[in-house]
Amino acid sequence: MENRSLVTIAEHSKEKILYMLEMAKQFEMNPNRRLLQGKVVATLFFEPSTRTRLSFETAANRLGARVIGFTDPKATSSSKGETLKDTIMMVSNYADIIVMRHYLEGAARYASEVAPVPIVNAGDGANQHPSQTMLDLYSIYKTQGTLENLNIFLVGDLKYGRTVHSLLMAMRHFNPTFHFIAPEELKMPEEYKLYCKTHQIKYVEHTDFSEEIIADADILYMTRVQRERFTDLMEYERVKNVYILRNKMLENTRPNLRILHPLPRVNEIAYDVDDNPKAYYFQQAQNGLYAREAILCDVLGITLDDVKNDILL
Repeated sequence: MENRSLVTIAEHSKEKILYMLEMAKQFEMNPNRRLLQGKVVATLFFEPSTRTRLSFETAANRLGARVIGFTDPKATSSSKGETLKDTIMMVSNYADIIVMRHYLEGAARYASEVAPVPIVNAGDGANQHPSQTMLDLYSIYKTQGTLENLNIFLVGDLKYGRTVHSLLMAMRHFNPTFHFIAPEELKMPEEYKLYCKTHQIKYVEHTDFSEEIIADADILYMTRVQRERFTDLMEYERVKNVYILRNKMLENTRPNLRILHPLPRVNEIAYDVDDNPKAYYFQQAQNGLYAREAILCDVLGITLDDVKNDILL
């Protein structure tokens, strides 16, 4: 049987990405369906989450599914020494699909190889976050009218930021120019720069973050410096506030610029930016519902035509 798991966005073709965005658009027009009536979605979060977990659970509920799962692994048998494989095999007895976040890179790939039901990767360590990328792509497409030929500036924690790693891979189909803005300690890892070269993705690296640098941006993608990824807290203290976007910096930016952030934010976007029409991060989070409805349906074999032909409730 075909494994329909979503582990990494790198496995999606250009056609598949555009197909998924069209499905998300259908769900934005009407998010309340009964396409997953009788299905059970398990959400296994071995790492903290607010938006990802709640939007997946809301997506499942709005599609008519039931939700089981946990948010605190200390309250499960994994705290007694149960292996990830055994947890996955056990939960597969109860659920039609498993949405999993894990602190170990590669955990989602491993789970997809042992599970008899599809796995959706809701983030594995500093590696990948494909469902976030789908909502990022949908947000970019909605605000720019295209995914082609855009200047995308990635700012902050590019070393541990799984959202920027996934976005980089997904955009390979659309001829972007990336600008990587990060301190030396958090710059984009060599493996992703090699990925850019292999796929002819243009990129420029910066350590300065100023209004002059961002003047040509179509998308400004801010990221949080992730305290939980650091083993050396002194290093974290050195870099945690290195880049802060302030409203004044946006005065000479392009009119089509939109500011994205996977959230939660800490200090990297000043609150005076929130009222600027170029700020889009809260709408971006809302788009997560529609993107994740599309992901759940696609992984369970429901097609775009099924969605279009569904009787609206």
